[in-house]
Amino acid sequence: MDILYPRIELARLPAMIGVSLLGALLAGIYGAVHDQISYSISAEYFTKLKFHQFSYANFGFHPRIFAAEVGFLASFWVGMIVAWFLARVGLTQIPQPERRIVTVRAFLIVFASAFVLGTCGALLGWARAKSGDLSSWQTWERTLQLTDLPSFVIVAYLHNGSYLGGLLGFIAAAIYVRRCCKAHQHD
Repeated sequence: MDILYPRIELARLPAMIGVSLLGALLAGIYGAVHDQISYSISAEYFTKLKFHQFSYANFGFHPRIFAAEVGFLASFWVGMIVAWFLARVGLTQIPQPERRIVTVRAFLIVFASAFVLGTCGALLGWARAKSGDLSSWQTWERTLQLTDLPSFVIVAYLHNGSYLGGLLGFIAAAIYVRRCCKAHQHD
């Protein structure tokens, strides 16, 4: 596998595209649900920050729908890239039906890691908010004119934990896929 100049067998390309599209769809759905939970904790995280970042996609829907849209838009492309790289490291070299099992497990590794570390992030944010010392967040509070800084902090930690979890999950899933691919080559 040459990372800089990838050589992809034409026969593998449809499976790689299929895996990438599936990854995009699942990540988008995860992002939409994730942002519904986030919105429930801190609507200001969206109304004062995310909605401005994604203003190009505001079609005037209810804020909850817009939050789901933001989650989908922020996540689908990451899922597509992660799935593409999982396919590149060998996922599509594994024959069916074993490929389906390995694909599901690889996606579950990424999902579980993002979920667990996102939850840990939210708990850390909650502990930070409960500590009462949010002085390092005062610039955010002033700049965005926040009225509920503790909830904003919890969601910020939740999102950062999810990002870290997604990255670590991708690395773990890539290692898992490589091992499965190598084990299959030796069969």
